[in-house]
Amino acid sequence: QVQLVESGGGLVQPGGSLRLSCAASGSLFSLYAMGWYRQAPGKQRELVASITGGAGGSTNYADSVKGRFTISRDNAKNTVYLQMNSLKPEDTAVYYCNVHRSLSRPPVGPWGQGTQVTVSS
Repeated sequence: QVQLVESGGGLVQPGGSLRLSCAASGSLFSLYAMGWYRQAPGKQRELVASITGGAGGSTNYADSVKGRFTISRDNAKNTVYLQMNSLKPEDTAVYYCNVHRSLSRPPVGPWGQGTQVTVSS
């Protein structure tokens, strides 16, 4: 079964940047779509960015992060990234990644521990 390990979170001031990483185990990583999710206290987990598998790597973003976040993947390293710029206090959450066979369906991987992002002055 695939294992997912998120890293790169931390405390950052409003307007700052962070880059999150998600390392995935398994030899079929490049075939699967990947999503970055976040869960703020008292709120449901939401999908903020996704990238398709295979060649091309089409991306999609939630409106709340569009223009500020960029998802990318390095299939040779079995890693997906989330570059977060112009961070806002409302971006504060635990961020998770997960695997999709299809982005029209829920993720299929186990949830990792996530990485905490706190945006505060």
